[in-house]
Amino acid sequence: MDKEKKSLCALIDGFAGKSIAVWGDFILDEYVYGNTNRVSREAPVLILSYNKREFSLGGGGNALLNLKALGAAPFPIGVIGSDTAGEEIIRILKSKGIPTDFLIQEKTFSTPAKIRILAGEENTRKQQILRIDREGRVPNTTNIRIKLVKHLRYAQEKANALLISDYNYFNVKENIYKKILPDFKKAKIPVAVDSRFRMLSFKQSTVSTPNEPEVEDALKIHLADEKDNLKKTGSRLLKQTGAEAILLTRGSKGMVLFVKEKAPLYIPVHGTTDIVDVTGAGDTVISVFTLALTAGGTFSQAASLANYAGGLVVMKKGTATVDCKKLKEAVVS
Repeated sequence: MDKEKKSLCALIDGFAGKSIAVWGDFILDEYVYGNTNRVSREAPVLILSYNKREFSLGGGGNALLNLKALGAAPFPIGVIGSDTAGEEIIRILKSKGIPTDFLIQEKTFSTPAKIRILAGEENTRKQQILRIDREGRVPNTTNIRIKLVKHLRYAQEKANALLISDYNYFNVKENIYKKILPDFKKAKIPVAVDSRFRMLSFKQSTVSTPNEPEVEDALKIHLADEKDNLKKTGSRLLKQTGAEAILLTRGSKGMVLFVKEKAPLYIPVHGTTDIVDVTGAGDTVISVFTLALTAGGTFSQAASLANYAGGLVVMKKGTATVDCKKLKEAVVS
């Protein structure tokens, strides 16, 4: 094993027990499975014979599960509803040994949920035929803001890093971010940002990890493959966000790491380019990148590990996690 791979494996060993606060939107993913063998007489639609349903966590919840699988000690900060979906999120987190003390249950807010209907004939693989999303904005009340700031102050004192997972349900409020960021920076605590639609709103972070569509939407551009074009885009992102680093994820085209006053680092995708499912891959990427920083890694080392992890999870169906053993195997292979 060469020196760089040994260094990466040492960083993975350093993930154990790292306290990571995850501030963001916590989503309940529900999968309803049914068998189909006839069409309704009432309308030209399939009739599903209910088989089962399963639950998993999306959004910031998937980041929590990734961090936990990697040996860290994550805890969520945010608002969920006082509803069945909110209770299910709490149940799943507790079953994984993740504390829920800093989750605020709000009666006037419905927990975001994505209900996927999967159907097929008996003994065949079920395919998704419909998705129903329940969405809403976290209320911007004084009481909620006070509680969020209080929990984030605790994180600033106790956590090794703050991971922000923003899916546009407004758990992550810009005014609160601006208020708490200086103390995190003063304490030299990494702040990693993954924002679906508001990446330019959360400035001065340690790292931001957008994908290509998010960058195109934020900058109102079409991102071409030419390296000159990518380099200009990276410089623009660094300038407009004020982030120390930008990790641009490009699916089967790998990643590009942009760091102030350094040449871009182009990282080819790990493994095959025949990707099975990119769902939740961004959560894995930012989780590994954040942990690598807390373990003392450089931006380039963190990006390399995140790329290995991303290459593993996109070969799995649905949201997935990777553990330290599998990550090390990918590094040394």
